[in-house]
This record gives sequence, C-alpha cells and structure tokens, in this order.
Amino acid sequence: MDFGLSEEQVLLQETVRRFLAARCPTFRVREIMETPPAHDSELWNGLAELGVPSILVPEVHGGLGQELLDLAIVAEELGYAATPGPFLASAMATVALAHADDEGVKSKWLPTLASGESVGAIAIGEANEEWGLDRLSTRATAGGLTGKKPLVAGAGVADFLLVAAVGDEGGGLYLVDADAPGLMINALKTSDMTRPLWSVALSDAPAKRIGGVKAVARAYDAGLVLLAADAYGGARRCFEMTCGYVLEREQFGQKVGSFQAVKHQLADLISDLEPVMSLYWYAAHAFDRLPDRAPRHAALAKAHATDVFDRTARMATELHGGIGFTWEYDLHLWFRRAMFDRSYLGEAIYQRARAAAVSGW
Repeated sequence: MDFGLSEEQVLLQETVRRFLAARCPTFRVREIMETPPAHDSELWNGLAELGVPSILVPEVHGGLGQELLDLAIVAEELGYAATPGPFLASAMATVALAHADDEGVKSKWLPTLASGESVGAIAIGEANEEWGLDRLSTRATAGGLTGKKPLVAGAGVADFLLVAAVGDEGGGLYLVDADAPGLMINALKTSDMTRPLWSVALSDAPAKRIGGVKAVARAYDAGLVLLAADAYGGARRCFEMTCGYVLEREQFGQKVGSFQAVKHQLADLISDLEPVMSLYWYAAHAFDRLPDRAPRHAALAKAHATDVFDRTARMATELHGGIGFTWEYDLHLWFRRAMFDRSYLGEAIYQRARAAAVSGW
C-alpha cells in the first residue's frame, strides 16, 4: 500500500510552492498585510489560475472535484510562505456550500468560487469562543437572523456569508448577502495581520436557510485540517530559518549551531515536527474516506499541529536572539500566524476535549 502522495499531488504542491516563492516573497507579504483588508486580488487570481479555489468544488459546478488532502497540501505551502488572504475562509465556505441542500444557491455560487471571482466566508463561533454547534445562540426568525459572531475570517472581503444559526427547524446554515440590511461587519485588531478577523452582528438580516448542521460540521472539520496543514508548513519554515541562522551566526568565534545545547533544541524541534505531516494527511484522508471518524481526527490534528507550531515559533525566536523579536526580521510573521492557528476554531484543549467526547470517553 502506498502511503505517499500521488504524482499529481506532488506536482500540485511543487507548483504552488514555486508560484508563492515568485509571487509572494516576504516583502510582498508585508505590503499586502499592511494594506487593509490584507487581500490582494492579483495574488488571489494567480492562485485561481492554478485551480486552488476549485479543488473542492464538485465537477458539476465547474470545479475539480478533488479531496481535502489535495487542498491541505496547498494549505501547507500557504503556511510555509505566510500567504495573506481569505484562503481558509473561502475554503470552509466552499465545503459548506458543497454539502448544502439548496441546489439553486449551489449553482449560483460554487462556479464563481471555483473561478476565484467570488470569495465566501462562514460564521460559526459564538461569544466566549464557543464553537460547538449545540451552543448556537444566533437565532433565525421570520424577520431574519439576529445574533453576534465575534470572530469571522474573511468577512470583510466576502461576497456572501454563511451563518450557523438556530431556527424553528433546529440548527442550520443560512446564506446572507454581504450587502444585506441588518448586517454589520467590523474589522478587529489581531496579531496575525496576514489573516484578519472581523466581528459580525446581525439584526433581522435577511437570510435563506440552505442546509442543516451537517454542512456546518463538515466545513468546521475541514477548517481544522487546513489549519493543521498551515501550522505544519509554518513550523517547517521556522525550523529552516533557525537552522540557517545558527549556521551563520557566530559567538565566541564559533558558529552558534555548533553549541551542544542548540543542537539539542533543534533535535527536539525536528522530532516534534516530522510526525505532524502524517497526522494532518490522515485527518484529511478520514474527512473524505472515513467520515464517521473525521471529527475526532480533525480535532486531534488541529490540536497537536498548532501546539507544535507554537513551540517551534517560540523556540525559533529564542534561538535567533534579539533579532528574532524585531519587526524588520521576518520571523514574527510566523510567530503571529502560530497564534492564529492555535486559537481560531478552538484552542488545543478545546479540540482534545471534543475528540474525547466524540470518542465516548
């Protein structure tokens, strides 16, 4: 049995890697993230030309109809390059739409998502960082949606929002146009400037129910896997930057990398990092092939990968010494990204408790 990537997947990953190296070096990352809303249409269109937004769109709607692992290896490269933009938000919205019940809405939006013409966003979390679908407080009535979604990625650049809410039919997925009356979107000041967040408030905002909680749950699990892949890519970049630095930096007439304590720290980092790749690969595999196990594996992959990213970014910063803490040095791009990956969609402790709950522990 072959546990590696297919030739097509390897080619996809290498193509995205080369594209980002050429079109999104760190100086370009800084330009984009320092220009609200941190979304560059030229970069997004370039990713669309590579087929990235169309990977999970069903073929009947103009997409490639591929699996989550194909998109996850792209997310790894985006994390490695600290790529700014609404990738995560739009990918989760794509998954939710693909699992929605309303064929008319799917026919309208999925083709434009696949081509990159449209960007979607999904609003799940409630106040106090509550992501459980059994804890939804946003309400759907005859007048529309009313509630607050404090942390929504991509909301400020999205053409539509998919909102998780509770109505007479129970929990479900509702579509709200970006210019709908009663919808208020406010930018938040966050650490990761490459992927800004917005708060969303709804006051009888016109909305259409397009699916049940299954669509929301699938989008949520996909988001966890993509964050795990992003974390692995980011941690890999931090490790490579640190290895390069300690092999050049000298103290007391010797390369810093020759010190035994530094070698031990790097050995610890790489031993933590290497297993993460197979963990997120399997979580992506479970999402498509073992749906009953997907929530558990997605939660565990997200929890562990983001923990490793957090430790790697912190250790990398320390091993760089004073320069690692400066704005001018690029390492903070991944340090901040690690903070986002760790917290968004639920912290590691939250995900481990969720994995235990779905396992019946």
